Formats: sequence, C-alpha cells, structure tokens
Amino acid sequence: MRTAPGAVREGTASSPATVPSLAAAGATRFTNRRRLVWLLVLVAALAAICLVSLAVGARNIPLPTVLDALLNFDPANGDHAVVRSRLVRTAAGLVVGLSLGLAGTSMQGVARNPLADPGILGVNAGASLAVVSGIFFFGATNVSSYLWFAFLGSAVAAVVVYAVASLGRTGATPVKLALAGAAMAAGMGSLMSAMLVSSQQSLDLFRIWQVGALAGKSWDSIVAVLPFVVVGALILLFTGRLLNTLALGDDMARGLGQRPGLGRAISAVGIVLLCGSATALAGPIGFIGLVVPHLLRGLVGPDYRWLLPLSLVVAPSVLLLADVVGRVILLPSEVPAGILAAMLGAPVFIAVVRRGKAAEL
Repeated sequence: MRTAPGAVREGTASSPATVPSLAAAGATRFTNRRRLVWLLVLVAALAAICLVSLAVGARNIPLPTVLDALLNFDPANGDHAVVRSRLVRTAAGLVVGLSLGLAGTSMQGVARNPLADPGILGVNAGASLAVVSGIFFFGATNVSSYLWFAFLGSAVAAVVVYAVASLGRTGATPVKLALAGAAMAAGMGSLMSAMLVSSQQSLDLFRIWQVGALAGKSWDSIVAVLPFVVVGALILLFTGRLLNTLALGDDMARGLGQRPGLGRAISAVGIVLLCGSATALAGPIGFIGLVVPHLLRGLVGPDYRWLLPLSLVVAPSVLLLADVVGRVILLPSEVPAGILAAMLGAPVFIAVVRRGKAAEL
C-alpha cells in the first residue's frame, strides 16, 4: 500500500481510537481547546469586520450611527440609508465568502492538492462560460435566471479538469490538476470572448459581473442563491471525517471503513452548489478558496473537522476586508473585491507552488 508523501505528517485520522499515532501527533501542537479559542476569536473578528464594512466607504459613518441604523432605522436619515445599502453588500460578501472558502477547503481535501481552488482548477471559469451562454443565447439578465447555468458550468468544468488530469500513469497529481485547470480557464475564456464581441448587450451585462464585485447586489439575488448555499454548506460540513481519512490515501481510507469514490461524489455536489452560487451572485472571484485553508492550517492544524467550519468564518472576513479596502484605496472610485482578492492570493499561490513538501495533502 502506497501512502502519499506528507500524508502522515499533514493528515489527521477520523478518530483518535482508529489511528492513535496520528491523533497523538496532532494533539502535541493543536489541542481542541486551542482550536476553540481560535474559533471564538475569529467569530469576533468577523463581527467586527462586518461593522467596519457597514461604516467605511466613500462616506464614513460613525459606529453609533451604524448601530442606530440597524436597530432604529429612520428612512429620512441619509446615514441610515447608506448603512442599509451597505448591509446588502455585506450580506453578499458573507454568502460569497463562505461559499468560496468552504468549497476551496473541501476541494483541497478531496483532491489532496494544496493548489486546489475554484478559480485555479477552472470551476469558476466553467460557471462563467455557462452564465455568458445564458446571457447570449437565452437572454438571462439576473441571478435567478442564470443560476442554473452556473451550476451546470461548474459541474462540467470540474469533471473535465479531473478527467484530463487523471490521464497517464501518475493520475491526477497537483501539478497536472493546476495545468489542466489553467488550460480549461484559457479555453473557456476564448469562447466567452467570442460570444461577447458579437453582442454589445451581453458585453455590457458581463463587464460589470466579471470583475467579481459585491456592489450593486440586491436582497432578491441573495435570497435566490441562499437555499443552494445552505444545502452545499451542510453537505461539506459533514465530510470532515472523510477528508481526514482521504489524506492517508484511498487504500487506508477503505481500511478505515470509508468509501472514497462515493465520498468524493457527495463532496462534488456540495462544491458545485457553492461555486455555482458564488459565481452567479458576484462573478468569478479567485484565490479566496486557496488562501483561507492555508491560513487556517497554521492556526488549527490539518484536521478537516475544524478546517471546514472555520473556513465559514475566515473566508467572509478576508473577502469583506478586500471589499472595504477596495472602497477607499482609490477614492472616489472603487476597486472590486475580486481584483484585490487576486492581488492577495497570487503571492500565496506562488509560495505554495515553491514549497515542495506541500505537493500533496
């Protein structure tokens, strides 16, 4: 039986009684008490960032006014109106951030690949192409009308990338997955360009959506994707034990009573729901799903039973911070959150690629 390099070092068993050596190794540095403390700290940080998102922008609002607008809204008060408009934007950031963070963390566990991310592996590109097709061929104009296109595109792209990367004796290695995802994204980008240059209306709708911005969202759009986000999140949150055993290799996972193929299929459903929903709502935002798992492993270790729920907290925090910085960095203009997320994630991606010991999880 062949165990992936670094699997014992970075993987965590499904239960302490099953593989005592791994449990003991994880307990020496990352205790549950420490993880719980980090969870509470990160939840408090997310709450503070949400308040900052409501207060900071081209028009700064004092914190007491923000709280008053939330608790005692006055339609005649201009500051209250600004806070309420930012509330929609903040809610969109929470939904998109948790979707991308949870999907990225799960993708890294399912593929045992530290480079896995909805953007890098071409899943976002598949959703984007499908949305553009919906706009171009079927006249889709809002989230509700092209949400299903995003789901279909995400699923097709994920299957194609994994199938291409699996060719050959070595199977779907991290490098092959990243190359296949890059090739998929480039090819789909060409197809999108071909459709957009032939339709000014499609280009106008897509131009704002493609940069990955949280501005201009509506409660109707958020409500449209929320049920799918909830279902996808619930599916993935219950896969922590499976991902821990997959880190030891498929043979070991089977020996521990898991069914790797079925587990990956179930995880794929949750990933597609989350990636499709996030892309339909805010456009193709990359690198959030790549950066967050690596940040969390340094805090709480490699146990996916903690990584998955913590990604629900940290990923929205990162995205909302990027959105807030984008509002003020080039006043009176704004830099979309998707662009700043890429600026943050690109150096992390390069660092991960250069770390030979992180070739597999």
